[in-house]
Amino acid sequence: MSDVQRADAVYEKLLARAGEAWVEPRLDRTAKLLDYLDNPQRTYRVVHVTGTNGKTSTSRMIESLIRAHGLRTGLFTSPHLVRFTERILIDGKPISDERVAEAWDEIEPFLPIVDAELEADGQNPMTFFELMTVLAFVACADAPVDVLVLEVGMGGAWDSTNTADGDVAVITPVAMDHAARLGNTPEEIAEVKAGIIKQGAHVVSAHQEPGVAAVLRRVAQEKGAQIAFAGDEFALTSAKLAVGGQLVEIRGLAGAYDEEYLPLYGRHQGENLALAVAAVEALIGGGTQKIADDVRTEGFANATSPGRLQLIGTEPTVIVDAAHNPHGATSLAAALQEYFDFDEWGVVFGAMGDKDIAGTIEQLLPITTHLFATSSESERSATEDEVADAAEQFGLHPTVHPNIIDATDAAREWAAEGEKRAIVIAGSIVLGGEAIALARAEGWKK
Repeated sequence: MSDVQRADAVYEKLLARAGEAWVEPRLDRTAKLLDYLDNPQRTYRVVHVTGTNGKTSTSRMIESLIRAHGLRTGLFTSPHLVRFTERILIDGKPISDERVAEAWDEIEPFLPIVDAELEADGQNPMTFFELMTVLAFVACADAPVDVLVLEVGMGGAWDSTNTADGDVAVITPVAMDHAARLGNTPEEIAEVKAGIIKQGAHVVSAHQEPGVAAVLRRVAQEKGAQIAFAGDEFALTSAKLAVGGQLVEIRGLAGAYDEEYLPLYGRHQGENLALAVAAVEALIGGGTQKIADDVRTEGFANATSPGRLQLIGTEPTVIVDAAHNPHGATSLAAALQEYFDFDEWGVVFGAMGDKDIAGTIEQLLPITTHLFATSSESERSATEDEVADAAEQFGLHPTVHPNIIDATDAAREWAAEGEKRAIVIAGSIVLGGEAIALARAEGWKK
């Protein structure tokens, strides 16, 4: 059996478990399995990232800056866009199939033991995400890495990633999302996300609503942790349009950083970068040591964020973005208006059924000329008719398409019929992944 086949077999075993939509507030079972594996998550330093939007982009920027220091890095994010190995990066590259298979071989002998204990306790077996987390911990220990940048799956306090102790806790903007799981107000959600703050850790946070900020300050004080907020202790001070991205200036925890190039669009990405800079300053020098010029230049230049304002097609222009809630859609609409010179946008939109579909579409209205309602292959996806119904509330007249192939065929044909028209695909990370795979297969990008 080839390494690819071995890795694919691991993924099939993971898929046989309860999926990512199935979340139970428990840490003890993941912790138990890690105990059997001699706690690999304690063999490296950890930067733990939570929040509602911007987690993956910020995590990738932090990883790039740490790697530029000459340290070996691991990165765990979710979900993936095309292949599940994208979730675990070693030194900035997706984990190899061989490493996946080897890590699984270490884990698998202990699974029947833990699952039996769960059954005896009246609990369900270990889930897909719990095991993905353990797989990442083991693979990073085997590499071995110096620092793991670890993105929370959902929430924070009881997320399986919280079995690791973060030296630095990073909190991106907190807004309403997963209300049924996390809470009915931003403050309730903040309580769950603040659960990643560990005793004596450093905490860096994006600018937050006053109620959210109050929760984070209180929890940090209770844990004896130092907390710094964007806009107060650090900030993005300037962002200017540049070819392929932007020029940014940042005031960090340890000093000011002159104009540098970031190859990503959107002011929100500049704000994510300021948060990443503060996190790395906190990790490397306790917030008192500036990042060296050559390290900063390299770290910024190598920052990537697949599926976030990503160009996947030309003639016509096609952008894919992972915006899947109102907060993310607001940032997307602002970036499209500021950084791209098109008169009309066709929006290919599909979303998961548990998301605020109408609220997300509403934030995209300023850039929407025509909406192409569709659905992804995920069993969690809302139907294309449900998307269309939500869009019609705002006076839009969407066309309805059963899948990403039909939707993008129609959208690209629409764009080709007019001048200065472009397409953006949004609403779901899964839909974005399907679009990226389709664009590669059909050669959209000249």
